Amino acid sequence: MNKRKTYESGIIGNCAFLAYVNKNTDISWLCWPRFDSSFVFGNMLDEERGGTFSIKPQHGDFESDQYYIENTNVLRTEITASDGTYRVTDFCPRFKQYDRYFKPLMLIRKIEAIEGNPKIKVSCRPTYNYGQTELTTHRGSNHIEFHGGPEPIRLTTDIPVTNLLEEQAFVLTEPRYIFLTYGVPLEAPIVSTAERFLRETINYWRLWIKHSTIAPIYQKVVIRSSLALKIHQFEDTGAIIAAGTTSLPEFDGGGRNWDYRYCWLRDSFYILTALNHIGHFEEMERYASYIANISYEEQGRFQPLYSISGAKILTETTLPHLKGYMNNQPVRIGNQAYEHVQNDVYGQAMLSVLPLYTDYRFVFKERTDSSRWVSFLLDKIERTIDEEDAGLWEFRNFANQHCYSNLFQWAGSHAALKIALLIGNKEVQDRAKRLIDRAKKYIEACYDEERKVYTHAVGSPHLDASTLQLIMMNYLDPNSQRARDHLKALESELKTPEGLFYRYLHADDFGKPKTTFLICAFWYVEALASVGRIDEAQETFERLLSYGNHLMLFSEDIDEQDGSQWGNFPQAYSHVGLMNAAYRISQKLDQPSFLLNQT
Repeated sequence: MNKRKTYESGIIGNCAFLAYVNKNTDISWLCWPRFDSSFVFGNMLDEERGGTFSIKPQHGDFESDQYYIENTNVLRTEITASDGTYRVTDFCPRFKQYDRYFKPLMLIRKIEAIEGNPKIKVSCRPTYNYGQTELTTHRGSNHIEFHGGPEPIRLTTDIPVTNLLEEQAFVLTEPRYIFLTYGVPLEAPIVSTAERFLRETINYWRLWIKHSTIAPIYQKVVIRSSLALKIHQFEDTGAIIAAGTTSLPEFDGGGRNWDYRYCWLRDSFYILTALNHIGHFEEMERYASYIANISYEEQGRFQPLYSISGAKILTETTLPHLKGYMNNQPVRIGNQAYEHVQNDVYGQAMLSVLPLYTDYRFVFKERTDSSRWVSFLLDKIERTIDEEDAGLWEFRNFANQHCYSNLFQWAGSHAALKIALLIGNKEVQDRAKRLIDRAKKYIEACYDEERKVYTHAVGSPHLDASTLQLIMMNYLDPNSQRARDHLKALESELKTPEGLFYRYLHADDFGKPKTTFLICAFWYVEALASVGRIDEAQETFERLLSYGNHLMLFSEDIDEQDGSQWGNFPQAYSHVGLMNAAYRISQKLDQPSFLLNQT
């Protein structure tokens, strides 16, 4: 078997930006000032043009250990070389200040010796315009300022500036601190400010976790996934991106390299479900408001995805000057999927705002526009329910009447019915009931009586992991024979012996998929738990945990052959899948009927 490839990085962030810290101490990915801006450091995609920000030993090989300070997004990397061991603590400040969150475009690095007399060399060479703009360097008394991008980038430090400019090694005899800021520079004492920001950031994250509702089972991995999901939210607008990276290939040499730094409406239902499970109302409210704002303003079709500001035009271009991850080209920015017809999004939008009415922490009676809003979304469903579309996997050159799309039109219409009952609108109730029946007709047209399975589209023989959702969304009664037969047919074709799951195995625009899709495996765990196969659900879930990297961060795709991580990383969707699967298992284990059977 080939050696398993994992992403050798952790992530830090403060809900304004994300940074990736490699085990070798390099900041391998950081986009400023937003998630979807040009990288400032991007050697994950090109070691020559991607810039560098590393704190490495002067000579020779070294060993690295990387871990998070418990229950935080503060990352530590310990480097052991021949002359000693030192630790780099990396974090992005986030804490409450003046009744709001302090979350500057600032990365702080604390360097301290642990053993011996390590001699280190700090290199900081940012870039911009995706590696096409070399920044000019301006020296200050205790800082270096880099010009050439939209705003100055300043490195402020208590390390001698000469050592940094000339990349000279020095012995680490006392703790040293580096502030890297975008736009607004640090104007404060270096040491005391760094220590205060570190202390308050640790306290913020630990308090956030204490305020989370997380079942005891699988608690440690759910905490890590929750922390990862949290920093994928752009707090300014409430949007949550699919991943912080672009163009990490789904498999080596396949050309499936996509930009995931956007917000997919489809993901909204799963993300809001995960946030609700851990009891985080503020994040739910911000995200639901982002979805609602887009929905209100979109008079035409809904796009599958939008920018974190709600912008619609996400023109996809390639960057031929970048070598790509492990020489995988093309490197893409933007995403052509914004032009696709994907009709499940209307049901997803309806489900996303349902908590505004069913969760009593929201005061829906103060909303004066409820009938117009629900009718508006039902109009969208009604106009598109008979159409073929690109489906959730975003096929680029062919369309079908997808079972998944109709399922979420069915589910969205059910959500509209619930809202209409709460607000007492008989007309909306009647419309919702009619649309439920129409959607069900198309779903049933996907049923293969002979194989006892729902195929991925009307008139298609192919199976698709997305139809697992028929069970989790309660379209199929989880206790029914039809649900059990459907699950059995899917796992016989799409499941690997280790419990990984392919999205589908038929050819698409780029040929046949060669890696499994991790969210589908977590859906499978949910389906197993739903139909009462709880032991298998737990066993599969625990096997899936082995596909995380050294920090229990999960990628989008997994190679069945060697377990390697591929696709964008860490994928918020994968972590949401883990959280929802763990919750589903915990709920089943808490059921009195299950507990009675164990005694």
